[in-house]
Amino acid sequence: MTIEANDPRRETWIEVPLDSDFPIQNIPFGIIRTKTDKRPRVASRIGDKVIDLKRLFKEDFLSIKIPSGVYFSIDDFDTDSLNNMMRHGKEGTRALRDIISELFRKDGAIKNEELPHFKNLKDRLSSCLIDINEVEVLMPISIGDYTDFYSSEQHAFNVGCLFRDPENALLPNWKHIPVGYHGRSSSILPSGFNFKRPKGQKKPPTSSVPIFGETNLLDFELETAFFTYEGKPLGSSISTSEADEYIFGMALLNDWSARDIQGWEYVPLGPFLGKNFATHISCWIVTLDALEPFRTSGPEQSPEVQRYLEYTGDKHLDINLEVVIKPENGEENIVTRSNFKYMYWNMNQQLAHHTINGCNMRIGDCYGSGTISGPKEGEFGSMLEISWKGTKPFKMKDGSERKFINDYDTVIIRGFSEKDGVRIGFGEVKAKVLPSN
Repeated sequence: MTIEANDPRRETWIEVPLDSDFPIQNIPFGIIRTKTDKRPRVASRIGDKVIDLKRLFKEDFLSIKIPSGVYFSIDDFDTDSLNNMMRHGKEGTRALRDIISELFRKDGAIKNEELPHFKNLKDRLSSCLIDINEVEVLMPISIGDYTDFYSSEQHAFNVGCLFRDPENALLPNWKHIPVGYHGRSSSILPSGFNFKRPKGQKKPPTSSVPIFGETNLLDFELETAFFTYEGKPLGSSISTSEADEYIFGMALLNDWSARDIQGWEYVPLGPFLGKNFATHISCWIVTLDALEPFRTSGPEQSPEVQRYLEYTGDKHLDINLEVVIKPENGEENIVTRSNFKYMYWNMNQQLAHHTINGCNMRIGDCYGSGTISGPKEGEFGSMLEISWKGTKPFKMKDGSERKFINDYDTVIIRGFSEKDGVRIGFGEVKAKVLPSN
């Protein structure tokens, strides 16, 4: 499939800093507001310039009929979430991304400025641009439902070794189904939203009964997330071959865990208070279309999967990931570098499994990848693994150590893909841990 907006030769007349996550080949979507205009609206981004799509629509640049015969309206952009825009489906957002790319590419639409109907075109387009330092980037999507998967074999193996033994590290079902659970969407937060250390019941190894208090084992989980368009009606399912058409885009995700609270509560029904206190996402949603050039093959799946989980082609993505811990007034410490391509189960399989029983997907639903761990030390996706359950503390630049996350630590996740001189990134997702009440 050829997507013109992905052309690595395409350049923009907007200045883009070296190693920016947001070249003209990206065209992500998000929600912004400014100090002078507090009303949220839909935006995109090239370099350090934010494109106000509400203004772009009012300048009559987005009055385009998409292949399904539907036009965009002001309500798609004058709103506090991407959900209205997403109702036009893959055809709509692909057409929108293409027209934005055409408008802002060098030697694109502006080359015809001598024509009467293109008069003052560059000035009109420039009026739709806002410096990134002048905007607040908000929660991008109104998320109705949230599912978190458990799809990294190395992570599952590491956790199994820590809590069971290497011979029984993976549970019997793990290589047969993309294991997942339903999380709490109300506590999914935008990058930069700080939160307080959670409290709950926990049972120390030396105690015969549980105690109540703040978590001592606060952990990050390095993940990505994908978001869906409107799915099929209740009772229908989405196949692995159809899944791409239902996936809008991706973000970085930190699915925080209180390991001691989770360890006490998770039998028999799984995570609850140990997970639902906070989950953070990055605020620029990178479309699946923009990530097409970074498709790669996945690991060999053995034993053979059920027929509905079979897929063809490259359905994994090569996305470089890193996690940073920054103490209060301290330096950044890179604690892990990993890659999304290490996942055992891909997004197509996750969506096919989620819907095989007839479960219906809705616009804006969020799906976490599960913790992403690579095969070697230095590529693990949580402090539980990095510190090996506290037995191998991570040494920080300031001389301190981390087994888990301290109060006033800021955890930052960054991610990008790179190929043919083009870097497509997500920006970052970050949050500071504040003391418990």
